[in-house]
Amino acid sequence: METTMKNFFLFLSQNKSMNQAAKKWGLRFGASRFVAGETIREAMQKVQNLNNQGLVCTLDHLGEFVFSREEAIESADYCVKTLDAIHQTGVNSNLSLKLTQLGLDIDVDLCRQNMRRILDTAKKYGNFVRIDMEDYSHCQQTLDLLAELRRDYDNVGTVIQAYLYRTEKDIEDLKGVSLRLVKGAYKESSEVAYPEKKDVDENYKKIIKMHLLSGSYTAIASHDDEIIEYTKRLADKYSIPREQFEFQMLYGIRTQSQIELAQQGYKMRVYVPYGNDWYGYFMRRLAERPANVGFVLKGMVTK
Repeated sequence: METTMKNFFLFLSQNKSMNQAAKKWGLRFGASRFVAGETIREAMQKVQNLNNQGLVCTLDHLGEFVFSREEAIESADYCVKTLDAIHQTGVNSNLSLKLTQLGLDIDVDLCRQNMRRILDTAKKYGNFVRIDMEDYSHCQQTLDLLAELRRDYDNVGTVIQAYLYRTEKDIEDLKGVSLRLVKGAYKESSEVAYPEKKDVDENYKKIIKMHLLSGSYTAIASHDDEIIEYTKRLADKYSIPREQFEFQMLYGIRTQSQIELAQQGYKMRVYVPYGNDWYGYFMRRLAERPANVGFVLKGMVTK
């Protein structure tokens, strides 16, 4: 049943008509639990509240289905404006983004230009940009562009997904790069990804250990207590300084656990999405954890 629901919500996440309709709805039906507002101002207020609780953040201006150069440039503009707002308000936050938002599927040169403009702005402010990993079809393109950008910028990293067979080799190749390590949230073929959760979990632990022991900065993005405790034990066993890693969780999920980790002296970063193009992100959160559907149903009843 859980697998059926996951596939259902992943299917809905790619529905372009529903995505367009969602922009008109606004943050209804429970989406505001997982999305920190539609405007930069709203997002900054939420980030400041999180900072006040001892949490650091990474902001993501949500976007799906970019089909034109104009849309890609507009998305890049939002990323620059977000970095400007982070600097102006003094909040503690990095920036996360997706290359498809910046035109990767339209024109790689356009995407590259947009990334350079964003990274120049981040560098000016002493900030860091994380390139989110998307589905398998974009994996190699993302890593190729990252390698190119890192020749000129040291303030950029990416995300590696534990459910892909190729991941161990990628970790070896990315020694010294700041990585966010995740299990993976897209629906992928068993030809490229582990179909069984236990195999994904074991590979996740393996790559966490590999990247930490290589001396590389590692962000462990998980709500799984077993993974979090594994990382703590690993750090203690090998005397890995807390300055070399951080935990990450999504905005609106396990908020108390986030605060507790910060209180224990770990860096705890919250992934904070905002914007009116929230539909695809929201559907993927429901696919990841069907229990979240309860919040949606409650929202529909109380509206």
